[in-house]
Amino acid sequence: MVRLAGIDIGNDSVKLIVNGSSEPIIIPNVVSPGYDRLVLQEEDSPLKALDVMVYSPKLKKKSVRTFVGLIASEDQDNAEQEETDNKATSDQSLIVALTALAYAGVMGAGAAREPGQAADEIEYVIGTGLPVRTYAKFHQAFEERLVGEHEVSFLSTPKLRGRTVRLVIRRAIISVEGAAALFNMATNDNLQVRDEELYYGCIGICEMGALTTDFPVVKRMSIDNQFSTGEQLGLASYLDSIIRDVEDEFGYRFPSRTKLVQRIRRGEYIIQRVGEGQADIRPIVDTYFGRAAQKIVDLIRKRWKKYPDIQCFYVLGGGAAALKPYILEAADSMRLRFIENSELQNVEGYLKLARNKMNQMEASSF
Repeated sequence: MVRLAGIDIGNDSVKLIVNGSSEPIIIPNVVSPGYDRLVLQEEDSPLKALDVMVYSPKLKKKSVRTFVGLIASEDQDNAEQEETDNKATSDQSLIVALTALAYAGVMGAGAAREPGQAADEIEYVIGTGLPVRTYAKFHQAFEERLVGEHEVSFLSTPKLRGRTVRLVIRRAIISVEGAAALFNMATNDNLQVRDEELYYGCIGICEMGALTTDFPVVKRMSIDNQFSTGEQLGLASYLDSIIRDVEDEFGYRFPSRTKLVQRIRRGEYIIQRVGEGQADIRPIVDTYFGRAAQKIVDLIRKRWKKYPDIQCFYVLGGGAAALKPYILEAADSMRLRFIENSELQNVEGYLKLARNKMNQMEASSF
């Protein structure tokens, strides 16, 4: 059975939804070199210790042992995506994406292995996307990189130790980030129109991620080639500045952006200083998030002035969710729209667009 999935290969995290499942799988896009680790007490969830050997003909190193996600986010030798990285060609993003697909496959319904079967074999059709500025040049190469056969072996991962998954990706439907989110917001699960203003109108999107911010303009569900654009700007550089300033001022080092973001999401701004009590990092966070919000608002205002036919502007993505109060303050009288679960709109849109494409192909084959 071929499974249908939407996967948002974000620079901060990889988000995955398999058709028929309401719960997204979210894995931080962080990796570190894998090794035989000392396990004193096994973690209570596979996601806390993804220790994998990934084989793919599309990787520069065809086979590599890697710690992925949460376990890597605490490792001193970890790697996070940088501004020079392109998710269409990034080995790191491919490793995390394949790990997510393998995990979803073995944890999902009907994932039991047949007797005598050496590996789980799971077939997918996936929907995913690229930033506006990357899409035109790289979407075909990205599709070719994803489609094919790959293999993921779980090593010391709890509950999955020793399992090998052979992934067969039959098709990859590539969309534009932000536009996929709008399609999700405008349609029901059965792909019928839910919101006529969004489906038939001229809508501006500001989709802020870790390394890029996309500004697609969508008119009657078609992307405007002239006015859609993107910026090599995301929340990551501001998070890096916060990490640096906290270390300079308090001697406290966050091992990754992921660990900092987890704290901010929980509203935990008090850090413990070695032998010196506690410190509040909220003023540092406010300074940089305020700057980021002002930059985003300025860019939205610039886009809107260039194309005043835009009826409304939605601010989406993980960056938007983190910056919402700061953006609202910076926006002043300019009315911007936000939505709940902002960071999941793209991945849900990718799944719907993939389903829509498959439906069209089935209909045309009759």
